[in-house]
Amino acid sequence: MKKEILTVKNLRKSYSTKAGTLEVLKGIDFSAYEGEILAVTGASGAGKSTFLHIIGTLEKPTSGDVIYGFEGSINPFVLSDNEISNFRNKHIGFVFQFHYLLPEFNVLENVIMPELIANRGSIKRKNRDKLYEKAKEILKKLGVHERAFHRPGELSGGEQQRVAVARALFKNPSVVLADEPTGNLDSRAAQELFELFQRINEEDKTTFIIVTHNEMLAKKCAQRFTMIDGVLFEGEGSF
Repeated sequence: MKKEILTVKNLRKSYSTKAGTLEVLKGIDFSAYEGEILAVTGASGAGKSTFLHIIGTLEKPTSGDVIYGFEGSINPFVLSDNEISNFRNKHIGFVFQFHYLLPEFNVLENVIMPELIANRGSIKRKNRDKLYEKAKEILKKLGVHERAFHRPGELSGGEQQRVAVARALFKNPSVVLADEPTGNLDSRAAQELFELFQRINEEDKTTFIIVTHNEMLAKKCAQRFTMIDGVLFEGEGSF
């Protein structure tokens, strides 16, 4: 029996605007289990990214529950902001359409960045060497280890996204949230990235929740959801 690692109950998110209250998410119920690859599709503005940001603890919901089952059962939004940040850094990896690699750092440095941030940059040389070795192992697994000392501007778009995936995996997260990860890639690079997700999923049982407009990618996921006007439906849905 698969372990349920994420449960969302009656999730709502609204914003106050000059024109009144804008309701973006309208009572979402959702579950994700260990080792699944899930796709969330839908039109632009439907609420997909907001949903991903909330379950990733980057934004707080207006109401509703987000319960993670990593260490017992926990709603991260009852924690302090610092505790939420630590929880996110420990358990959740992110891959975005724009890789957000830091151009002044090389590939290795970009991959270990989550650990540097967690320790505010104060890592002893001995420990830093261990981090570099771990980063090299992940980069080798992703096929970009030969680019370890290059800067992001010297890499192709597909290579940059692989480095972003390596950074997301560095803390051994239980779940990876990907927001349009193939949006800036050609079809071949997009296919290679998804195959990479599948391999990581099979080897490490990492759960992937992927927001995407890429129909090819969505159809290859084990389960698919569709966001329509702030409501999440199981399956392809209709716009």
